[in-house]
Amino acid sequence: MNFSSKLLENAVNEVSQLPGIGKRTALRLVLHLLKQPESQTHQLSKALNSLVDEIKLCKKCHNISDVDICEICSNPSRNEEVICVVEDVRDVMAIENTAQFKGLYHVLGGKISPIEGIGPQNLTIESLVEKVKKGVVKEVIFALSSTIEGDTTNFYIFKQIEKEGIKTSTIARGIAVGDELEYADEITLGRSILNRIPFENSL
Repeated sequence: MNFSSKLLENAVNEVSQLPGIGKRTALRLVLHLLKQPESQTHQLSKALNSLVDEIKLCKKCHNISDVDICEICSNPSRNEEVICVVEDVRDVMAIENTAQFKGLYHVLGGKISPIEGIGPQNLTIESLVEKVKKGVVKEVIFALSSTIEGDTTNFYIFKQIEKEGIKTSTIARGIAVGDELEYADEITLGRSILNRIPFENSL
């Protein structure tokens, strides 16, 4: 792809590194930005800079937040005795959209995947185990996707907290095996949360 401008080429190269965006799509997006009022493009740039410089991870659940403790964890009406374990922030958003879950979350930041070099030490499993050992949590809901990596992660965590004697459950398999949580419709996902089953029964 020949460029008439090095600045244009650099911008296209950066945008094309985003997931699902090839060079042609990147070029179309960059040219679109050039056609917009300068103020609009500067606002986008400012928003991205603020995102990188100011975003935080909640110290309690590891969800993305603007402050040290996210709005969900700091909400006194949430049930702190129930924790829903999810892979990332997209899953928190998907479950929150169902309005069926009133507990708290724990964001792992991924799933155990030896092929990708991701082990338990790369996730926030240790802080989840510590949270359970404090004695406040009565139930842990496993809400990872129905994949081999998701099931492996669920089982690993289950073995880490098994001796604590708390209830462990997994969302009902209204979600098709192999499906990612974020793509499930809200009604199906909501019912999966409400109709969760004991984790031992899913083994």
